[in-house]
Amino acid sequence: MDYYLGGIILLPYNFSISGWIACEGQILQISQNQALFSLIGNTYGGNGNTTFALPDLRNASPLPGMRYFISTHGLYPPRT
Repeated sequence: MDYYLGGIILLPYNFSISGWIACEGQILQISQNQALFSLIGNTYGGNGNTTFALPDLRNASPLPGMRYFISTHGLYPPRT
């Protein structure tokens, strides 16, 4: 199954799987994540020049032991 870059899913893992990062407000380097930055920009933080942040969804889990993950690899979503 192919996921869209920047897609967010809920998983029962306490570790990150390949191609996904937990949505915990981390600051990422734009130079290492240009495609993801082009989709979410600095909406969740960062300076917008060299860094940007992922959404912080640690307290949004509907069930204990579940975590949200954002896709860092995948299909670039079409824009209309």
